[in-house]
Amino acid sequence: MSASTPLVVTFAIYLIAMIAIGFYAWYSTRTFDDYILGGRSLGAYVTAMSAGASDMSGWLLMGLPGAIYLGGASEIWIVVGLLVGAWANWRFVAGPLRVYTERTRNALTLPDYFTHRFADDKRILRIISALVILLFFAVYCASGIVAGARLFESVFGVPYAQALWYGAAVTIAYTMIGGFLAVSWTDTVQASLMIFALILTPIMVIVGNGGFDASMAVIREVDPSRLDWIGKGGAIAIISSMAWGLGYFGQPHILARFMAAASVRSIPAARRIGMTWMAGCLLGSVAVGFFGIAWFGAHVDAAAEVNANSERVFILLAEQLFNPWIAGILLSAILAAVMSTLSCQLLVCSSVLTEDLYRGFLRKKAGNRELVWVGRSGVLLIALVAIAIAWNPQSRVLGLVSYAWAGFGAAFGPVILLSLYWKRINRNGALAGMLAGAATVILWKQSGSALYEIVPGFIAATIAIVVVSLLTREAPAAVQATHEEVRRELRTTGY
Repeated sequence: MSASTPLVVTFAIYLIAMIAIGFYAWYSTRTFDDYILGGRSLGAYVTAMSAGASDMSGWLLMGLPGAIYLGGASEIWIVVGLLVGAWANWRFVAGPLRVYTERTRNALTLPDYFTHRFADDKRILRIISALVILLFFAVYCASGIVAGARLFESVFGVPYAQALWYGAAVTIAYTMIGGFLAVSWTDTVQASLMIFALILTPIMVIVGNGGFDASMAVIREVDPSRLDWIGKGGAIAIISSMAWGLGYFGQPHILARFMAAASVRSIPAARRIGMTWMAGCLLGSVAVGFFGIAWFGAHVDAAAEVNANSERVFILLAEQLFNPWIAGILLSAILAAVMSTLSCQLLVCSSVLTEDLYRGFLRKKAGNRELVWVGRSGVLLIALVAIAIAWNPQSRVLGLVSYAWAGFGAAFGPVILLSLYWKRINRNGALAGMLAGAATVILWKQSGSALYEIVPGFIAATIAIVVVSLLTREAPAAVQATHEEVRRELRTTGY
């Protein structure tokens, strides 16, 4: 049996299982609400796992370990920021958004929520927010497809153009077939696989290095600066890293999981499960990169490949430390991370195309069966656009991914937060905030500043919302009454 055979078998079993879950979800999908939000039926565990898996893409097993491997302890501040931001999102957004979206005509998407929350009869918010989502997510999806392609390319040695279709095809298939339920159930499996890989691998790396103390000694010998918590960037770098946490408040694919929870009362349990999973995964990812320094410092002959591309540190450790069967399972975790995020993004784009553009402007009285099939067609359309973008892995547009998180966080985050907690916010303020946040992120990125663009973008959006809302007419009485009703309901549930 060749070394690649166990990899082929484990990958094949994993991919077939994902397709099977998609077909199982098919039979539970009857209405468009089922296809887009699973009929708001997710329990605490699935809500938590799906939110986590949709958040943590291939970056968790490739990008973060690679950054830690290169930069050492100074890169851990991004983990601190993400943990704080994720907890705040669960605590202050998840419950209120679940209640509010149900009160605003059972809103199925963020543009739908904005439209009804602000009584936007002209549907300007729907159009602007839908276009922002489609723009950034097309690029996000492309990056996920590229990450999957590079995994198949490096593990199996297949050409990039061929590798591009392998992971993408399966993700497209189960997302099209089973919709939100398929995505959520596969996310749960994928999240379990990810944390298994990120707990087992660093343990074996430390054992292989001769223990914790021996590992630290090798790291000091290789490069003492990698133990420095501050790093060369100083305070600006720390602020920029921690500011990643602000992005959570505006990510449509994560917010959709909150909207789909069975009830607001399930949110606290989901938060505890989700944060435990996230902390375990992030700390495991950091440990892989950090103790990988020691492993390759002690095995210099095997370090050439990781020194050429630090993002391969997890892949190389899995191949070198485990037998091929276990390595196949661990490497499947990378594919799981990529697929879980890609499927969520495809579904959000499809939701926007179907609910906010097709039904919103073209077919207001479309039936459930029609909408479900339009949704499936939307998944395929967005996927094909993403594949076209990803066809050239060096395409300049993929550089937009670095600030897509900031774009969503700044454009939507302040609007979401203030819409949930401030009665005085109105449509004009929300629109001004969206535009100010997105524009500031784009312009700041071009300036070349060391400060992460989400910081000025979030501040600019918040100021724009408050100033414009106070200078323009108050929201209609009915809108303010709904806000008060939501706040009263939340107080009865502990929010």
